[in-house]
Amino acid sequence: MRKLNLSRRKLLQGVGLVGCSIAAHPLMTSVSFASAPGEARLVVIILRGGMDGLDVVQPVGDANFALSRPDLRSKSRDLDGYFALNDGLSDLRPLWKKGELGFVHAVSTPYRGKRSHFDGQDLLEAGMIGDAALGQGRDGWLNRLLQVMPGTTGETAFAIGRENLKILSGQAAVSNWAPNTQLNLSQNARQLLLEAYHNDPLFRASALEAMDLADMIADDKASAGAADDDMQAMMRSPGGVPERALAAFAADRLNHHTRIASFSINGWDTHQNQVGALGRRLQRLSETILTLKKGLGKNWGQTTVLAMTEFGRTARENGTAGTDHGTGGLMVLAGGAIAGDKVYGDWPGLAEADLYDRRDLMPTGDVRAIAAWAMRDMFGLDRTVLERSVFPNLDMGTNPGIIL
Repeated sequence: MRKLNLSRRKLLQGVGLVGCSIAAHPLMTSVSFASAPGEARLVVIILRGGMDGLDVVQPVGDANFALSRPDLRSKSRDLDGYFALNDGLSDLRPLWKKGELGFVHAVSTPYRGKRSHFDGQDLLEAGMIGDAALGQGRDGWLNRLLQVMPGTTGETAFAIGRENLKILSGQAAVSNWAPNTQLNLSQNARQLLLEAYHNDPLFRASALEAMDLADMIADDKASAGAADDDMQAMMRSPGGVPERALAAFAADRLNHHTRIASFSINGWDTHQNQVGALGRRLQRLSETILTLKKGLGKNWGQTTVLAMTEFGRTARENGTAGTDHGTGGLMVLAGGAIAGDKVYGDWPGLAEADLYDRRDLMPTGDVRAIAAWAMRDMFGLDRTVLERSVFPNLDMGTNPGIIL
């Protein structure tokens, strides 16, 4: 089997059937799309690595914040008199002032104790608790959303990139794509590719999907003209910012039939030298959100962006100018459909007695409940369906009112 897989890779490289690197493999997913009825648009961004929400939206009004972090001081500016925003997101301040940016503090998944990135991300994307949420044998909560939304269909797209995005995996039809993809195949080349994958249904299906995607993009360009120049430049440039390319393509598809998109931004694990590392990650997140806003144009007003991470980080700084794996974290909200200009959530405080395990920010909210209320208000889904089918055994609690 290994020899057969290797020969297929050599075939693709050697005869030049697909104009993309070997990293652009059908089973490596970095962005996923699905179409749905209506005009509401949802973008879910997974921030992999455990983003330190206490440094992003700093509780400067809590006296224990400065005591917990005497030497870890990222520059920030006031938001509302109690919380201050890390300067890494300074480019998003105009969105805050327009009510198109908000945050939810002290939230988490039900994951507790072990603080494993892999398990934490599995639970975040599965949207459930217990062994059923871990590993490959389960679906993601966005896919379960599609299964209960009437009139949803799979958007023709292609998954290539660095990772398999689990949040949209499941029975509902979903398609995938990643940047720097070129698929210019003659009819003979297409036939040769299918012959190479003839005895492997999984690879054959991926090849067919890739061809359909190439045809779909060609049809879109023919009917709508050239795509956004910035998006095309980022997709062509090997040195470009990948997240911006993902966001630009996502915006383009959301302007057509796609209504749900999800992708991830890596690199939020800041055990050391956090100030510089986190600032750079936040700038990438800012660029991603602003690229979505620019690309969506008038459709930004009907868009909700939810950015979430697998867990937060410790309340206290460590000995290497960073923070370690924690529990309570932060969600980032953006889009013209949100009721922004607000930090949501019940603030638990940072006194040692108020911390989880006397070390982490205590979670007072569930990221699944925030997402569920957003989907209920965006798509009109029944609460019972969300609590039983999309997020099994979830109690959504009171509506936080994050959607206008």
